[in-house]
Amino acid sequence: MKGKAEIVVGAQWGDEGKGRIVDVMARNADAVVRYQGGANAGHTVMTDDEKYIFHLLPSGMLYPGKTCVVGNGVVVDPEQLIKELRDLQEKGKDRARLVISKAAHVVMPYHKAIDTAEEKFRGRGHQIGTTQRGIGPCYVDKVSRIGIRIEDLANPQVLREKLQLNLEIKNLVLSRVYGETPISFDEIYDKALSWGSDLAPYMGDSSLVIHEVLGKGGRVLFEGAQGTLLDVDHGTYPYVTSSHPVSGGACIGAGIGPTRIDKVIGVAKAYCTRVGEGPFPTEETGEAGNTLRERGYEYGATTGRPRRCGWLDMVALRHSIRINDMHGIALTKLDVLQGMKEIKICYAYELNGKEFQHFPTEIATLAKVRPCYKSLRGWEEDIGDCKTFEDLPQVVREYIETIEEIGGVPVIIIGVGPKREQTILRF
Repeated sequence: MKGKAEIVVGAQWGDEGKGRIVDVMARNADAVVRYQGGANAGHTVMTDDEKYIFHLLPSGMLYPGKTCVVGNGVVVDPEQLIKELRDLQEKGKDRARLVISKAAHVVMPYHKAIDTAEEKFRGRGHQIGTTQRGIGPCYVDKVSRIGIRIEDLANPQVLREKLQLNLEIKNLVLSRVYGETPISFDEIYDKALSWGSDLAPYMGDSSLVIHEVLGKGGRVLFEGAQGTLLDVDHGTYPYVTSSHPVSGGACIGAGIGPTRIDKVIGVAKAYCTRVGEGPFPTEETGEAGNTLRERGYEYGATTGRPRRCGWLDMVALRHSIRINDMHGIALTKLDVLQGMKEIKICYAYELNGKEFQHFPTEIATLAKVRPCYKSLRGWEEDIGDCKTFEDLPQVVREYIETIEEIGGVPVIIIGVGPKREQTILRF
């Protein structure tokens, strides 16, 4: 019996509302898998008038009877993960089965210290704009083959040997390169043993669990963090994350072959936002940008930083559609555009008097382009109670149809408000 595997990816610079879309789709899934990233991302889900913010736990944790998996491609901050688990337990919401890959790497305190020191060292004008949660340095150790994995937290001797070696290296870097205070072995070691004790009941072979669900004909939903334009290979490098949010990242970060994937859904806001540094062609720094920020409450779920806001960039979205081989788009926060007299969509870029429609890989080129806009009428009607596409006002339907025409794929999910039930499904 063949199961069904579907991937939900971010189609922009992250913060598109993936957690909310996964939460809606998880009701019909048997397993929900987080396959990359770390606690530098936050997925916000609204249900029963209560807000839940998951930094590491899969969004499916709010459903009883589901299997939720933290894959090997995730870098795990144990303190954050344990806090999220305890918060759910206190609210009586820890009703899903949780499996944490033994092969997932651990974000250690020295990763956070190095992350902060590196960002400070770069100085103004050269900073990446990281969340300073240690994500990049943890992935560096993974590739350098000196990383500490979840399984090591349950093995005191292996943990001791790895930690002693790593601290010799990290403390030299912290003290001699960055002039920071060295980190104590005993303090970290005791903490790590405690983490291992708390997480031991959840450790497992995540790839095996996923294949068992699929083998029984079950449905598995994969969710990534951040977005395609922050992918370390396919995003706006170097202003990117340290992993692969794209659909192909699910294969590596969860241990599943590409031929097992049945559908890829890309999540995009009805406008664009970006956190941190890097080019943003459709950014609006005036009244329109401020309006989008305040109406959409565009502040980071992890850091609280205000997001840069602008109009929907279809050049960038087409790039994401191609990279991920998307079957459809989930359009979120459409309600935020309510009340705006004019709404713009970027359909092409212009540079040196020439118009083009491909997303440039060179960061210097992207920083110079000017957006070419198509203007559409806005609307005043409240769309929060619309249940079907046909319920939407004609001007709203025209906006969605324009996105479909330019993007070449259908909009199959529409978010008309922040709550779980304020979602229109078109499949």
